[in-house]
Amino acid sequence: MQFKQFAAKRQDGNKSSKSPRTVHRTEIAAARGKAPARPTFIVDLEATCWDDRLSSSIDDMEIIEIGCVLVTREGTILDEFCTFVRPLDEPLLSAYCTSLTGIHQEEVDKAPSYREAMIALDQWMAGRLGIWGSWGNFDQRLFASMECRHPSRSKFLSIDHVNLKRPWKQTNGTRRTALRAALEHHGLNFIGRPHRGIDDARNIARLMPFVDHHKLLAAVGALGPITENSSDSDRGAQP
Repeated sequence: MQFKQFAAKRQDGNKSSKSPRTVHRTEIAAARGKAPARPTFIVDLEATCWDDRLSSSIDDMEIIEIGCVLVTREGTILDEFCTFVRPLDEPLLSAYCTSLTGIHQEEVDKAPSYREAMIALDQWMAGRLGIWGSWGNFDQRLFASMECRHPSRSKFLSIDHVNLKRPWKQTNGTRRTALRAALEHHGLNFIGRPHRGIDDARNIARLMPFVDHHKLLAAVGALGPITENSSDSDRGAQP
């Protein structure tokens, strides 16, 4: 198994729909003005993709990179995790995918499988409490699809998710919500390579100071957890 765990880093000095029946405990805390300052795991995924197919869906894609940063409410990065992931259903990357992400075939060939990568992510999380967020719901939906095809029963995926784009948009009142546009809204340039999971996650973290915390907490759990908590001994054999 190969994965990268980065040392803790600080920011670079730059400025940095819920069902009516679903009432999350953090919403109640937010309404009372006593919302806990839970750290957030910001995740960005890269996946197999093509430009020569007439149609494809999220269920055709496989994760090829997991980038994750643990951040404070103010956006300070406390810890990082990144791993490439070896696709199993279609192991050969398209030329378009490599051009878009900069991820090469040899990098995924020697990478852990999805289940192995999720075990590594769980070990890195090491029982730290928090929520996980992504810029939009794509990453949550892709994780859910991968769990249907290659179940990992990850503990990470049993914690609450939040679509960070929604509270950022509500806070800042703009329709331009692509990641680069959101950064530009605050006079920030993208740092790193776009469409690389770890770089995207780091840049999303830079937007945290511009998100109203109560609006963020009100959006937590809209899609529900993907997996239930399970012990490592309950996991199936790794292909």
